[in-house]
Amino acid sequence: MPKSFPNRQPKAEIQKSAKAAGAKAAAGARKIGLRPGNGWQKRNFLTEVLIPSMFEPRSGGHAPPNFPELKEGEIGITWIGHATFLIQTREQNLLIDPNWAKWLKVFKRMRHPGLHLDDLPAIDLVLVTHAHFDHLDRKSLRGVAADQPIVVPFEVGNLVHDLGFRSVHELHYWESYQCGPAKITLTPAHHWGARVLHDSHRGFGGFVIEVAGRTIFHCGDTAYFEGFREIGERHAIDVALLPIGAYDPPSGREVHMTPEEALRAFVELGAARMVPMHYGTFRLSYEPLHEPPERLLTCAREHGLAERITIMTEGEPLVF
Repeated sequence: MPKSFPNRQPKAEIQKSAKAAGAKAAAGARKIGLRPGNGWQKRNFLTEVLIPSMFEPRSGGHAPPNFPELKEGEIGITWIGHATFLIQTREQNLLIDPNWAKWLKVFKRMRHPGLHLDDLPAIDLVLVTHAHFDHLDRKSLRGVAADQPIVVPFEVGNLVHDLGFRSVHELHYWESYQCGPAKITLTPAHHWGARVLHDSHRGFGGFVIEVAGRTIFHCGDTAYFEGFREIGERHAIDVALLPIGAYDPPSGREVHMTPEEALRAFVELGAARMVPMHYGTFRLSYEPLHEPPERLLTCAREHGLAERITIMTEGEPLVF
């Protein structure tokens, strides 16, 4: 049966117990940079990562559907893999950044999705955080589309309008969309949104989902930035889905968070619980696939936060 977690504890208590958690990471906090980092050309991503990955068998597997019977005020969360999540309440099913692709151009999917696409429940609303191929997969979206609405950041709508959705809703930062009992708000991030080189006008961000008296935050993709504190001040977050992988990219650009920076973001958000994502599925960076969660848990233990971290297994729903 799906495991359950209690509701959030008071925000002040979380911030007090976690005050020291960001100190170590703060000293090394990095500013985002889209220019290649120093020495990026001294390593060979093709021979060190891409080619070996092609010959490595995929791991993981598809779990049989085991969706929980939810009580009032409970949220069911299923990690499909990478940044793809199914969010369930008693009344609605929401899907975020759906991606069932076996390949992202030359990047092989290293772990199978946790569920078959056909095993999903009826999806009431789809959310896409930005236009990058690992978050906006048109084939997966076409397979999910069933005349329901989809929410995307500004200037992303034309990439999804022909896929079978009833309506496309573009949001600017701090704008909201109400879908039945669910309120969706787009939050800022420190990333970039271009799908190809010439369309840097496209938006990007995270989503705050307020439903059933609970608040879930899906961060999308981002480097660490000071905006996490403002997001936490505006919303009392129960569960923060935060990216912890792809922090050693071949370009050397600082566009993703390290696990330590993600923990700092978690503390500044004031969230009750953190679920890491954006690791282990596609090897987009030099770090080994197993390294991000190990580093996260090591840092969390050092700061007394390990009990607030939930490492999910693809396809296995948890109740929060």
